[in-house]
Amino acid sequence: MRNLLMIGALLMSTAAQAADWKLVIHGGAGTIERDRITPEQDRNIRAALDRSLAAGSDILAKGGSALDAVEAAVRVLEDDPNFNAGHGAVYTYEGGHELDSSIMDGRTRAAGAVAAVTTVKNPISLARAVMEDGTHVMLGGKGAEEFSHEKGLEQVSNDYFNTPERKRQLDELKARKVGYYDVDLKYGTVGAVALDSAGHVAAATSTGGLTGKRWGRIGDSPIIGSGTYADDRACAVSATGAGEYFIREGVAHEICARMRFKGESAKVAADAVMAEVKSLGGTGGVIVVTPKGEMDYSFNTPGMYRGKASAAGRSVAIFGDE
Repeated sequence: MRNLLMIGALLMSTAAQAADWKLVIHGGAGTIERDRITPEQDRNIRAALDRSLAAGSDILAKGGSALDAVEAAVRVLEDDPNFNAGHGAVYTYEGGHELDSSIMDGRTRAAGAVAAVTTVKNPISLARAVMEDGTHVMLGGKGAEEFSHEKGLEQVSNDYFNTPERKRQLDELKARKVGYYDVDLKYGTVGAVALDSAGHVAAATSTGGLTGKRWGRIGDSPIIGSGTYADDRACAVSATGAGEYFIREGVAHEICARMRFKGESAKVAADAVMAEVKSLGGTGGVIVVTPKGEMDYSFNTPGMYRGKASAAGRSVAIFGDE
């Protein structure tokens, strides 16, 4: 009888542990207001966010790793034209697409990143391949693409990333004869952070950058410590926004450092760092998950495409008042 009770208690403990997973995603931040989004866009974006959460949740609910979950969640968003990553990435000034991505494992702080790739269907998977190879942390341009061929990752022509809406944005930028910027003031970078049932965290981020970017411009998304960071001692963070400011602030690492050394909660640390970004003149947002199970957002823009999931269910939101 005692043995049966012990087995039952063990099973209950294992089930409770397996249920203690968390997933948070984002699809960009910016001037995201109800009068700027059509009902159809609203439905499509929410559906895509939910599909991303479902992909990551399916892995975590089965006891899978946070690393697998964030990669799966981001791949869904890279494949959806509503976001500025993968298919749907913004155009460079020259009329092409240059994609950036990064991923980090909180267990070991192993990380991988790629910048300015043009023919890899899912840059997040290439970033993971760089991490798992272990020789380097970041690869760029033609070298990164050569590496992707060696690893057997799916390749596409650059025009695979084309969408009519992104072309309209580039045409508008050129017509106004202004420097590169996000035409609609929406930073569509995508990202995911997760906590798995083993207590490990991971983060992943992917983007097409800024509309009309030139000269090989690279933002914060592929930079470990700026757009992406994960550390089991503190948290996992993925960012979206005006990358130049996020780089200067070292946003993702700064949030983790405040939590680790000052003992701040995820929300307090994220809000404090985003306030500093704003003081520099930058806008955007972050998502955070901790080994303790905290799930939080912080953004200094009218809205952010976002979602949360756990064993209790999943939810998505767009506007700041949700």
